[in-house]
Amino acid sequence: MPRIKKYNEQEVIEKAMNAFWHNGYEATSMQILEKEMGINKFSIYSSFGNKNGVFLESLKCYKQKLNALINKLKDSNQGVAGIKAYFYDFIAFSKENEISKGCLITNTANEIQQDADESIKEALYSFTENVRSVFAQVLKHDATKDQATVEQQADYLIISMFGLSSATRIFNKKQLDNYIQNIFINL
Repeated sequence: MPRIKKYNEQEVIEKAMNAFWHNGYEATSMQILEKEMGINKFSIYSSFGNKNGVFLESLKCYKQKLNALINKLKDSNQGVAGIKAYFYDFIAFSKENEISKGCLITNTANEIQQDADESIKEALYSFTENVRSVFAQVLKHDATKDQATVEQQADYLIISMFGLSSATRIFNKKQLDNYIQNIFINL
């Protein structure tokens, strides 16, 4: 007879996501996951397979949370100003008790090695490519931009987003505002 789960998978994955977001992928051990998720290793392995499985589910959870901002940008008809607002919205999204955690995707991309699990690298790439494609969709609304310019600016914006994500962990509000203002000067 199969065991009945005494926990809500969505709730434990959200706790795991926060552990990875705070500690980083490499520093988040199975012991930390067990403690933060409030379930034992057997349950973790049974439900998610291993640490990578927990992390991949955590990335899905993170993406669901960030989708509200992405959907707001998709629905915006403000063009570049809408993308700029997304940058500011992201800063607010990444804060916790006035301490910014950065971006789970960026934090992980900055720490994983070349020999990292391919499914994790693919999930990171897919996530960033999705955000980049939304930037491109918004930029296409500007009839003065040809396709090559849209692609170049979408690349510039996703790389700038990576920079902002890292910067939110260290720099103050004024410095971040200066950074964002300079990103959008020539768009």
